[in-house]
Amino acid sequence: MAVAAACSSGGLGLPGFSTQEVAVGGETWAVAVADDAAERARGLMGVSDLGGLRGMLFVFPGDASAAFWMKDTLLALDVAFFAADGSLVDLLEMVPCEADPCPVYQPAGVYRYALEVPLGGFAAVEDLRLGLESVPAGGG
Repeated sequence: MAVAAACSSGGLGLPGFSTQEVAVGGETWAVAVADDAAERARGLMGVSDLGGLRGMLFVFPGDASAAFWMKDTLLALDVAFFAADGSLVDLLEMVPCEADPCPVYQPAGVYRYALEVPLGGFAAVEDLRLGLESVPAGGG
């Protein structure tokens, strides 16, 4: 399934991030895309409303192994880590950080993509995979 690269219709989105439709478990989801170092570092910090999107897709230029954290993040989230082939590496629940030091969430293996959604957002997905035909190329 080929999906348009930069969707901006319907007023969906988060300021400062492009919006993309991606295939998740065979469904099409509109997500914000963090595909450069600055966007990935900012992520969903300070966001209380996803602007009609299902979540945020973090795209890395190569395999990554870094942990995620919830510093200044207001929403409880699920994060799915996907390998370069779109297969699921790990699925973790993350809660907002209330005091320093913030806990870190380390996936079980290396990943190329991470998709953050509101807590419980993956519950209805039976085959949690990322459709690579709809994923943008990784930035810096």
